Amino acid sequence: MKQIYVSIITAIILSSELFAQNYLSLEQSIRLAMENNVESKNSKLETEAAAQTRKAAFTNYFPDVSAGGMIWTSKENLMEIENHGGNLPVYDGNKANLKNATQYAYLPSSTIGMMKNGTVGYVNIVQPVFAGGRIINGNRLASLGREVAEKKESIVSNEVVLETWQHYWQVVSLDEKYLTVKKYEELLQRLLLQSENAYSSGLIMKNDVLKVKLKLSEIQLNLSKINSGRKLSKMAFCRHLGIEYDSSIVLNDKLEISELPAKYFVDKDVALLKRNEYSMLEKCVEAAELNTSIKYGEYLPQVAVGLSGMYMKFDQNDSRNIGLAFGTVSIPVSGWWGGSHEIQESNIKEQIARNNFEDTKKLLLLQMEKSWQDLNDSYKQYLLSMDAKTQAEENLKVNEDSFKNGLITVSDLLEAQALQQQAEEQYTDAKSNYKMKVIDYLIVTGRNAE
Repeated sequence: MKQIYVSIITAIILSSELFAQNYLSLEQSIRLAMENNVESKNSKLETEAAAQTRKAAFTNYFPDVSAGGMIWTSKENLMEIENHGGNLPVYDGNKANLKNATQYAYLPSSTIGMMKNGTVGYVNIVQPVFAGGRIINGNRLASLGREVAEKKESIVSNEVVLETWQHYWQVVSLDEKYLTVKKYEELLQRLLLQSENAYSSGLIMKNDVLKVKLKLSEIQLNLSKINSGRKLSKMAFCRHLGIEYDSSIVLNDKLEISELPAKYFVDKDVALLKRNEYSMLEKCVEAAELNTSIKYGEYLPQVAVGLSGMYMKFDQNDSRNIGLAFGTVSIPVSGWWGGSHEIQESNIKEQIARNNFEDTKKLLLLQMEKSWQDLNDSYKQYLLSMDAKTQAEENLKVNEDSFKNGLITVSDLLEAQALQQQAEEQYTDAKSNYKMKVIDYLIVTGRNAE
């Protein structure tokens, strides 16, 4: 009865632990990383900032409106008109006598003060008509900036996904290794029991029992190290996802290989056009060309038209409203000499951008070819490790049967068990490595990493 109670309590505890576990799939992990990763957040903000820059550049097509005004009062007049006085000819109604007037009126000297108090206000509206193409090219450059920011955001997203894969499969790999070593520990515990019984029966020497105990201690130490690695790996995984560390998190996906490398193959010349890096380099060349055009525009005539309205009131005089229309032409004559050298500099930078584009294009093609080779090599390694695992399992089975029949020593069986554990771990590493090579190949060929 007591055993029944113990079994029930154990089942309840295991059920509660299972219920408390948090399960995460690879897809859920990628979504969390994209939502919470700092680099991903910043790349989205940079895209939004580039969009605002484009909107700001668009406003240059519209008139520039400015307004201002001033009110003042002064202790003294700002302007004074002095009249020195004298005799002024008197007009008698006959124009012929103006030059030879015979009558005069005396005007005494005086000073007239003005603008002791005043109010001035104005509104100016200026519409650029021709600015050397700088407004149009500036808007094109701002649009390019937004496109580049979007490409950069996509690159950052791929990097986040790749890092998520790395963390995810590292945790899964360590979990599988833990199970492998745990199973090996159970084998050694059974072997230790058999060895102790055999020693008690006088069939083997005590040294054989000590060898098993030593191996068991070594495996238990490895288990402790793997557990520590699992914890650290899971902590790093949670930090990457932007969530609090939770030891109860369980990853759903298993290290299973079901697709051949050929499923993922794509022609590298076709894939090159889909690479965000390739598109960014194209935009850089285009941006360099636009910068050269903008530099040319700085030394062309600038034409604008405008309207101006002004309100004025000085001292006790009546107020006045003045309106006018105007046009302006500005020619940077003195800047042409230095400007010619600046334009040459811009042309050189444009050529540098083209050279970088051609060189990087070759590097991208080389990167894709290497990634494809790595993918195939990792699959071959997976097949070899699977064969080695099968052979190690068969070898262990044969040695276990031989040990039971007294045909081999404990040392032989321990060696067979160690080979089987090693083959299991290599098999796990090969599967994990193949998973990583798949996602790497998808990314370098310009495909959606998610």
